[in-house]
Amino acid sequence: MDVDVVNMFVIAGGTLAIPILAFVASFLLWPSALIRIYYWYWRRTLGMQVRYVHHEDYQFCYSFRGRPGHKPSILMLHGFSAHKDMWLSVVKFLPKNLHLVCVDMPGHEGTTRSSLDDLSIDGQVKRIHQFVECLKLNKKPFHLVGTSMGGQVAGVYAAYYPSDVSSLCLVCPAGLQYSTDNQFVQRLKELQDSAAVEKIPLIPSTPEEMSEMLQLCSYVRFKVPQQILQGLVDVRIPHNNFYRKLFLEIVSEKSRYSLHQNMDKIKVPTQIIWGKQDQVLDVSGADMLAKSIANCQVELLENCGHSVVMERPRKTAKLIIDFLASVHNTDNKKLD
Repeated sequence: MDVDVVNMFVIAGGTLAIPILAFVASFLLWPSALIRIYYWYWRRTLGMQVRYVHHEDYQFCYSFRGRPGHKPSILMLHGFSAHKDMWLSVVKFLPKNLHLVCVDMPGHEGTTRSSLDDLSIDGQVKRIHQFVECLKLNKKPFHLVGTSMGGQVAGVYAAYYPSDVSSLCLVCPAGLQYSTDNQFVQRLKELQDSAAVEKIPLIPSTPEEMSEMLQLCSYVRFKVPQQILQGLVDVRIPHNNFYRKLFLEIVSEKSRYSLHQNMDKIKVPTQIIWGKQDQVLDVSGADMLAKSIANCQVELLENCGHSVVMERPRKTAKLIIDFLASVHNTDNKKLD
């Protein structure tokens, strides 16, 4: 073989080897960095832009796509210890002609975290209203979507600020009072009684605990590499003290049943989406809400746990679009 050709392959091989080795090293040594890159990549791919807005000295971080139009804007509220990017898997299947806004909840990711902040559900509702006012999102009633803790906030928001909201989607929301506790809630009460706040299952501090949390929240058993589990933990550990404080606040007497206490005040058309195999919040909550909210549709998903948004993103997007079409008489753009 010609020496020049050999040299070309050596040079090419070396050139390719550098980024490959860098990627492998990053995966093994800095998996948390790759997770951040992953979210950045998907935001960019899906056309979601990150912005900041301030209410006095309080900063909100959010991502958005599109502009307000004749169809209602959609505001999406994430769950406990998550962030705005958790909605990307659903955004992927939503039409690009919709105005979407995903906000970091109080104290999460890019939104201000203050020791003086009221982290109760009522406090969070007030903060989200401030965010809405800052963006003038309520210039025209918008569609509000929330999951888990975000679903609880969304439901209470619709009760407190009915003129802001045109319709509502609650995905396995927290904040309901059940006649009997499921196994997860029983465990939480035992931890509270023993003051063992370091062992809250939703606040992992090791890869093993992260794996257990994923199994608790998902019906689908994801096979997650150890390095990714470590990366997920590394991203969360600096925030775990805040998560513990927040968790104790939202399960306190003031907040624990706030959706239950306000569900009969929700007057807008409402959609409930719940995974039938939810181990965190029992699916019977859907029936409770349906009996208390006059204009309510319930969608129960088979073979799906608490992480509906992650487990069934395409289905979730389709249900939201179909619901909006039925409520607002808009054209239902076919999903890819």
